[in-house]
Amino acid sequence: MSNKTVKEKKNNKANGLYKVFIEHLTAIFFPVINIITGASILKSIMILLVMFGVLQESDGVYRVFYAVSDGFFFFLPFYLAMTAAKKWKADPFIAMMIPCAMLYPDITEFVNQNQNMDLLGIKVPHAVYQCGVIPILLAVGLLVLVEKPCDKYISDKVRGFLKPIICCLIVIPATFLVFGPIGTWIGDAVAKLFFRIYDWNSILAGAFMGFVMQPLVTVGAHWSVVPISISNIAANGYDVIMPLVGGAVYAQSGAALAVALMCKKDKKMRSVAMQASLTAALGVTEPALFGVNVPLFRPMITACISGAVGGAMVGYAGTHCLSFAFPSYLTAVAYVGPGFAMFLLSMAVSFVISFVLTYLQKGKIQVV
Repeated sequence: MSNKTVKEKKNNKANGLYKVFIEHLTAIFFPVINIITGASILKSIMILLVMFGVLQESDGVYRVFYAVSDGFFFFLPFYLAMTAAKKWKADPFIAMMIPCAMLYPDITEFVNQNQNMDLLGIKVPHAVYQCGVIPILLAVGLLVLVEKPCDKYISDKVRGFLKPIICCLIVIPATFLVFGPIGTWIGDAVAKLFFRIYDWNSILAGAFMGFVMQPLVTVGAHWSVVPISISNIAANGYDVIMPLVGGAVYAQSGAALAVALMCKKDKKMRSVAMQASLTAALGVTEPALFGVNVPLFRPMITACISGAVGGAMVGYAGTHCLSFAFPSYLTAVAYVGPGFAMFLLSMAVSFVISFVLTYLQKGKIQVV
């Protein structure tokens, strides 16, 4: 067998695995993508109304509707448990027990107050469970494996109540000891690497952060970077991380807009991509990530490259964030100071580059 034939077989296998991965990812996220978009827009509207003085954060209208929009993202693991269970043919009601444990008030208090807790004699690592994607998907995946022998070997007479107990005894500890902390471990590792690069060269550090930030969002690891940014502001009066990722946000918007313009026959995808581009421009990238760019892969790569360009520009300018705010034109006031003009320019440049690079791949991206 020639080397060329072996290489072709490996490539075909890799492409097959990637297609399977994308199929599952799409099946899990697409049922809730419109809710993600709607919640994102509603959340942005509430923030804008407060910013322009129409509402106060203490007003009942703001509290209720912000709770609806932000609460959806907080409880996102419940939605993903349901859609993943449906796709992987697990019991959806047992699957919903996993986020019940993850988001139970006592557990969130443990996380927020940095308390110590042991589980089966093992210290539970701290993790952020709200908005989590990877922990709940891994947990449901394990649930599928645990359910099979339960269905096969447990009598029908006792399976109804015994199966959920056995599943919880196996899946819940694995979630708290392994699956939950994965995002935190990744985020901490990225943050440490970032500061090492930043001490050496701020431009490279900006490119690095601009490239990796949105992939971190897809696994929920960006929540490990947020406390570092907040603590930097508290200790030093400014932060250098958040300004670097503004370009990455608008790169997602540009890529999604390019996909929307490519779609001629698929009206549903066109609508999703157009809405995703809008919400990303408002500073919320999840609809663009999960609904458009990650499933199509190539737009995600071009967005990451474009985000790196924007991050390098901000790293060169040395822009600071004086108060914590996720970067966008709507929250730009938090970035006023040295390098502010470059910060604004970086978001526009990243948007344009991402849009152009994505649209130039029109024949390679599978949209209709």
